[in-house]
Amino acid sequence: MAIEQIKMPQLGESVTEGTISKWLVSVGDKVNKYDPLAEVMTDKVNAEVPSSFSGTIKELVAEEGVTYAVGEVILTIETEGGVTGDVAPESPQTQAPAGNTEIVTPAAAVSSAQAKTDGNKVRYSPAVLKLSQEHGIDLTLVSGTGADGRITRKDLMEIIESGNIPKASQAASVQAAAPQAEASPAKIEAPAPEKQAAPAPNVPVVPGDIEIPVTGVRKAIAANMLRSKHEAPHAWTMIEVDVTNLVEYRNSIKNDFKKKEGFNLTFFAFFVKAVAQALKEYPQINSMWAGDKIIQKKDINLSIAVATDDALFVPVIKHADEKTIKGIAREINELAAKVRSGKLTSAEMSGGTFTVNNTGSFGSIQSNGIINYPQAAILQVESIVKRPVVMNNGMIAVRDMVNLCMSLDHRVLDGLVCGRFLQRVKEILENTSKENTSVY
Repeated sequence: MAIEQIKMPQLGESVTEGTISKWLVSVGDKVNKYDPLAEVMTDKVNAEVPSSFSGTIKELVAEEGVTYAVGEVILTIETEGGVTGDVAPESPQTQAPAGNTEIVTPAAAVSSAQAKTDGNKVRYSPAVLKLSQEHGIDLTLVSGTGADGRITRKDLMEIIESGNIPKASQAASVQAAAPQAEASPAKIEAPAPEKQAAPAPNVPVVPGDIEIPVTGVRKAIAANMLRSKHEAPHAWTMIEVDVTNLVEYRNSIKNDFKKKEGFNLTFFAFFVKAVAQALKEYPQINSMWAGDKIIQKKDINLSIAVATDDALFVPVIKHADEKTIKGIAREINELAAKVRSGKLTSAEMSGGTFTVNNTGSFGSIQSNGIINYPQAAILQVESIVKRPVVMNNGMIAVRDMVNLCMSLDHRVLDGLVCGRFLQRVKEILENTSKENTSVY
């Protein structure tokens, strides 16, 4: 007999923790390899965690409703024979696969560290270390809610939001690598945060008010948005585009397209295709911040925001630059249907390199989006509206106009390259017509 461990998986790029929303097994249950064990909720996706082994459930280490860091043990299984596995999880950092470009910046990388308490080593995840150093939090004064009292990113975010931050110590002992070597003190400077989050307001509740509990999904979304705004210096820019020819072209073929293909040809598919083409020409936009370097991604994988009544999901169109407008339209239709039916998988949520948000679908004409961390930018496609426009010949005409609003991470991108990127998207869209564009 051997006891195997199931650990919290990383269900998507940049995901550092997950919440056990429901156990699907009990102690004593017999399971086969790949059988679902639990439903896990993150800020990006709800997914089932499959078993890596066949055997009998020994212990449910994690509790329902509690958030655990990636790599923490959530369950143990008793198996027939074999060797007990205890592989340390990979730290959830941005990786650079072959083909990506790494651009080194002067910023220092966040180093891994260990604390030693009562002779037992206490390991902190890179996300916890980074947050504690950025906000000057003394981890020895924090009570963790994770397994075995481990401190999770959620614990630190709650402290940061409350504004009641335990001061970081000015020195820490660092144990030498050589055996029996005496530890020498080394100072760790914790940068002071630029702005502390305000404590949660004490809102009075009077008769007639409705209290709506914050769900795990909403908490995860809030934490991710807060992280993006805290870590990425946001800037934004906007450009207006004359899409009169595009509107006429799409309207002239949409009915025949629906009869032939069985799904709608939306305006959004044309915008996604234009963005994918422009990203290929301006690859700097398709980048991510990684501490001491900028990673320029080789694949163009476009995240599209899809909202439900109480949550926001970002499924990904992989290799969007290689797809036709028809292919993109099909994927938009299929991914949106999966979001609304709850069938979206974690694989369909991972790998995004740039986000395109169809804010115009609910009538917005101008907005400032929050970047989908750790990406470097997000583009809001606003509503197409008819407006009087002064033409090149000085005449006034009614044209179909749309605003494209782009938020950018100013650590990665500057206004010049973003302006050129938007001008290229504008050029592609304004030249989309029956004469020079095919949806196939």
